[in-house]
Amino acid sequence: MSSTLLEQTRAAHEEVERLERLVVRDLQTDPASNRDRLHQSHRVRHLIDRISATTTKLVEIYEDRDSARKDEIAVLGGQAGPGTTVFSVFYDRLKEIRDYHRRHQAWVVNDEDEFEQLLQEEPQIEFSGEEGSGRYLDLHELYNHYINLKFEDPIEYSAYLDGFPQVHKIPRKKKLARKYKEYLGKLLEYLVYFFERTEPLQDLDRMFSKVTAEFEEEWANGKVLGWEREGQENGHVPAQNIMIDLDDYSTIEDLMSVGPENLKEALAALGLKTGGTVQQRAERLFLTKHTPLEKLDRKHFAKNSRGSEQNGTVAAPEQAEGSKEIALMEAKIEKLCEMLQETILRTKENIEKKQALTFEEMEAEREEEEVQADTESDDEEQQIYNPLKLPMGWDGKPIPYWLYKLHGLGQEFKCEICGTHSYWGRRAYERHFKEWRHQHGMRRLGIPNTKNFNEITSIEEAKQLWERIQERQGVNKWRPDLEEEYEDREGNIYNKKTFTDLQRQGLI
Repeated sequence: MSSTLLEQTRAAHEEVERLERLVVRDLQTDPASNRDRLHQSHRVRHLIDRISATTTKLVEIYEDRDSARKDEIAVLGGQAGPGTTVFSVFYDRLKEIRDYHRRHQAWVVNDEDEFEQLLQEEPQIEFSGEEGSGRYLDLHELYNHYINLKFEDPIEYSAYLDGFPQVHKIPRKKKLARKYKEYLGKLLEYLVYFFERTEPLQDLDRMFSKVTAEFEEEWANGKVLGWEREGQENGHVPAQNIMIDLDDYSTIEDLMSVGPENLKEALAALGLKTGGTVQQRAERLFLTKHTPLEKLDRKHFAKNSRGSEQNGTVAAPEQAEGSKEIALMEAKIEKLCEMLQETILRTKENIEKKQALTFEEMEAEREEEEVQADTESDDEEQQIYNPLKLPMGWDGKPIPYWLYKLHGLGQEFKCEICGTHSYWGRRAYERHFKEWRHQHGMRRLGIPNTKNFNEITSIEEAKQLWERIQERQGVNKWRPDLEEEYEDREGNIYNKKTFTDLQRQGLI
C-alpha cells in the first residue's frame, strides 16, 4: 500500500536506516588492495547519494505544499466530512486493503536481499593504462598542450610534473592569452575527473566553496599569488596595489627613487605608456595619484591597451574579470594538486623508473601488473602481513626493516611553515625544503625560499631571519650605484659605479 503518503514516509525512513547500516558495515571492512579501496569508496558514495535522494523526497512530503498529507491524516482521524467516524474510515481502509491483495495474489517479498546485493556490487571505474587503476596521473596530453604554449624552453615530462602545480609562477603577461585559459580549463577538468574517481567520498563542492571564499578575500586585498598587482575596485588597477604606494611620495623626484624597472611595471599594469626616461615615467605615474584613469588624456595610454573604449576612457572591467576568472582557476588547481600530492610524487617516481627500463622490461612489468590485477581478491591469504606498520615500497609490499632503520623512517619531523605537516625520516625532511608545499608556505609569508632558510621550520624564526637579512643587505632601498646600468660603445654593460671608475681612468 505504498500509494498513501504515510506509507511512503514509513518506507522512506526504513530505506534510509537500512542504507546507513550498510554504509557502516562496508566501512568496517579494511580493503586489501587499492582496487578494493576504490570499489568500497564508490559503493559508499552510491549509498550516500541514494540516502540523499530519499531524504529529499521525505523533506518534500513533510513540507506538504499541496496539503495532501494533512488531508490524509484528517481522514484517518474521522474528520473527512459529515457522517464519517473513526470506525467507518477504519473499515473502509480495511476493505480497500483486502481488495488490493485479492487482485494481487502475491506474498510479501522480503527486500533484505536487495540491500545485501548492494554490498556485493563492483562499480565500473574507468582508468587509462597510464593511470594504473588510479595510482598515477596521465598528463601526457596536457603536457603537449603546455609545450605548444611556449611559456618557456621545452622541458621533459618529469620536469613538467614538478612544475605544473605551481601555475602562479608563469609570467602574468602570458596568462591573459586565450590559449592559456583553455589549458587551465582542460587541466582543471582532468584533475576534477581524476579526483572524483579516486576519492569519491570527498565533497568537492564544499572544498571549492571554501577555496572561492578565501580567494575572494585575497583578491579584494590584492594578495593572490601571481596576481598581487591586480586591482579590483572601479574596474581599474590602482598604483597602490601594484607595488608603489603613491601616498608615500609627495614629489616626482621622490617617486624617481623607486627605479626605472618598478616604474615600468607599474605603468604597464595600468595600461599606460612605459617608455621614456626615469623622470618621464615618474611624471606619467604621478598623474594617477590625483586623477582617475578615465579622466587622463588618451595620449598617456599605450596603443595596445586592452581597457580603451570608444569614448577614450580606460576602465578594464572585462580584463579584470578575465584575470579574476583565470586566478580562481589557478587557486582551484593548486588546491587539487595539494590533495593529490602523493599521487603526483608517485607518478614522477614511476616515470623516472620507466625511463631507466628497456622496452622488454617495460613489457614484462606491464604483463606482471595485469596478472596481479586479475588475481587480487578479498581472501585473507592475500592480505599483506605487516605487524610493524612499515611503509609500502613501489611493489606494494612493506620495505625491509633494515632499510626502515637505515633511513630513520621512525623519526618524525614537523614543519610549521608547511602547516605542521609531518615528514618521516631525515631524507624526506631535508628534501621537503625544495618541494612545493614548503615553497608555498614561504610565499605565503612573503619570504624567498633560499638556502639561508634551510632547516628553518618555525614561522617566527623564519620572519626574524628575514628581517635580519633585510637589515644587512638593505633591499628596501634602491641603490643606483649598483643597480643602474650603463652601456659603452662596444655593447658592454656596467653598473654606474664601475662605469664611472673606468671613465675616469680613460679606459672607456
